[in-house]
Amino acid sequence: MATTTTQPDLTVATSDGIVRGTIVDGVRTWRGIPYAAPPVGALRLRLPQPVQPWDGELDATRYGPVPPQERGLTSMGAGRKTPMDEDCLTINVTAPLKEAAPRPVLVYFHGGAFTIGAASAPAFDGTHLVTRGDVVYVCMNYRLGALGFMDFRRYSTPERPFDVNVGLADQVAALRWVQRNIAGFGGDPRNVTVFGESAGGMSITALMCVPSARGLFHRAFVQSSAPATAYGPGLPEKWAGSLMELLGVSPEDAPHALATLPPRRLVEAVTTLTGKLTPETEPGARAVAPVVDGDFLPLHPIDAFRTGQAHRIPLIIGNMFREGALFDRVQDILPTTEERIDTMFARTEPDLKEQVLAAYPGYPSKRDAVDVGGDVVFWLPSVQVAEAHSAHAPTWSYRFDYAPGTARLLGLGATHGVDIPAPFGNYDAGLGRFLTLLGGRRTAVSVSNRFRGALLRFARTGSPGLWPAYDAKARTTKIFDRTDSVMRDPHRSRRLAWNGFRGYR
Repeated sequence: MATTTTQPDLTVATSDGIVRGTIVDGVRTWRGIPYAAPPVGALRLRLPQPVQPWDGELDATRYGPVPPQERGLTSMGAGRKTPMDEDCLTINVTAPLKEAAPRPVLVYFHGGAFTIGAASAPAFDGTHLVTRGDVVYVCMNYRLGALGFMDFRRYSTPERPFDVNVGLADQVAALRWVQRNIAGFGGDPRNVTVFGESAGGMSITALMCVPSARGLFHRAFVQSSAPATAYGPGLPEKWAGSLMELLGVSPEDAPHALATLPPRRLVEAVTTLTGKLTPETEPGARAVAPVVDGDFLPLHPIDAFRTGQAHRIPLIIGNMFREGALFDRVQDILPTTEERIDTMFARTEPDLKEQVLAAYPGYPSKRDAVDVGGDVVFWLPSVQVAEAHSAHAPTWSYRFDYAPGTARLLGLGATHGVDIPAPFGNYDAGLGRFLTLLGGRRTAVSVSNRFRGALLRFARTGSPGLWPAYDAKARTTKIFDRTDSVMRDPHRSRRLAWNGFRGYR
């Protein structure tokens, strides 16, 4: 008897119109779906606005343009030939071939220091995650750099106002789109887990403190966040003025310039500001970052977590073994030299300098200086978040210690970004392939399977199921490595030495 194969339906009716996807590598995909109006013209540097509904079917088979940024590695989003445009607010959905509902939804926030990256990057391809986890995967573009994460309100005029935190607001708009539409793709809007690395992790810890994001996601899995990277008032205004000086624009001309300058000019100025100026003047701070504006982001994230005002949802948060090593070798922006560390303490907590540095016995050796920079930006505030949040909601802590062959040969070890392929299992191409070119692929895949398994169990049940929850007494932390382990209070002496450090807030 002949059998017939039912072809999956690739058309979905969204709140804005019908979209038609395609099948890629054995999964259903929809790409480049607008989730907000193009942030161009009068909408540049304004909060995201609703999409204009369309007639007919929208071709959702190609990725949308990446946000304006420096061109770099294709694997992270903006290769030399990648289309780039301010009209970039699009979202991508990947789902299994077999239609079944409802499935858990995993929403990824890409990293890139709030200045680079895109949802279309091969490094963030969710095919393996979808096929092996039976979930619906979502990733979106959001505005970057000066167009998304700087505060230009001081230059607003009645005719040309500017908003703040528009990049974060884009992410909120994308999460609202998920709530309205993901059921049509087989996802469960009542079970949304957000996860992200670096700036993606920072986005999540900030969004957990944004009132308008409450209820839009239900669990959070955070890799290498720098939760203290949010500022205001004072520094954001200073940095906006510095950017205008780099552009050669007077305060009087700033409203017109911000409204009309080509994105490339803004990108170039931000690269100078964040890569050369602020690492020396405010070491450890980031000029392109969420702004504590008293409204959209009412409190500094660390303070919101400590007072229990962050969203009380289950959280997994962790770091790499040596976060700072990458920046010392590849992107020199952290306080990883004696001069920068002296400046950082002078600008923040001068009375704590001797106490903190005594916890790094080899200081001022290069290795210990690099660890100071990585700890103060990434590890310390992540511990502060875990400690604070565990008093109000289920919290788990981990550390990622595994470094594939290439990372070890380069002297980087288990540093920032090495874990990007881990939740996706992407070791056949791009970053994952590069990291395992010189060995360690089998072990990397094994570690990835365990790491991804924790993410998927968390998405389904609200618990990773592999290690005890974190609390301020035991501080139990899962160590992902060739052989996993569980530790109590890793780096206890360092943690105690940093006690009382508030940074730039």
